[in-house]
Amino acid sequence: MTAQERLNLILDLVAEEGTARIEDIADRFGVSAATARRDLNTLAEQRLVTRTHGGAVAVGSAYELPLQYKIMRNAPAKLAIAGLAAGLVAPGEVVGLTGGTTTSEIARELGRARHLQAPAGERSLTIVTNALNIAYEMAIRPQVKVVMTGGVARAQSFELVGDLAHSTLAGLLVDWAFIGVDGLHPAFGATTDDEGEASVNRLLARRAKKVVVVADASKMSATAFAHVCDIADLTAIVTETDPPSDIAEAARSAGVEILVGAVAAEAAEA
Repeated sequence: MTAQERLNLILDLVAEEGTARIEDIADRFGVSAATARRDLNTLAEQRLVTRTHGGAVAVGSAYELPLQYKIMRNAPAKLAIAGLAAGLVAPGEVVGLTGGTTTSEIARELGRARHLQAPAGERSLTIVTNALNIAYEMAIRPQVKVVMTGGVARAQSFELVGDLAHSTLAGLLVDWAFIGVDGLHPAFGATTDDEGEASVNRLLARRAKKVVVVADASKMSATAFAHVCDIADLTAIVTETDPPSDIAEAARSAGVEILVGAVAAEAAEA
């Protein structure tokens, strides 16, 4: 059983029982109390459970989210990407985030980044997003101003699309646009599976001073249905390992920076 599989099962247990104790988790999954405690802390950091003394309790609405937003596929890679991406942002800047598991993790990193913390009563960051789940998580953080687009919600990704989303973004300017994609190809650029999402992502990129595609290795040299932008339109690509030579060459030719985040050794071994 992988660490991610165990986390999913623990989350199911808390959802079903309403609570779980460290001792019960250790016995059921054959792990040490320290590992069980660490697993609960991981889930609590993602706001999927609430930690208590000796265990955790359920957080109601979190269990209505699709599994992809509970525990990410390629989680160590996405965490590495998120940490590097969040480190690019300076206090006071405006950050645009599309929907997706990688951008959702970037939002979490932004929310807990020490260099972006503000004194009580002040805000150090503005997030503009069309993703319902990102807005939900960030709205409770007092140092973050959250601006949502309007639009029609897509159940598959929690993203708002359509004319209302476009009209909101058309009146805004962001410092950074972090774009999640389903494919990044040297000839076809950044692509995603849904044309509505691609259209909103494309406009967000146009309204940004700096445009960054965040994509793990599984997205490299791949294509999806709808075009977002070309590699030449990007400021940087953030990933977790050196990209294929075709991506690297296209980025170099266009003057696009490639930033590689290191995957934590313990996460890679889990």
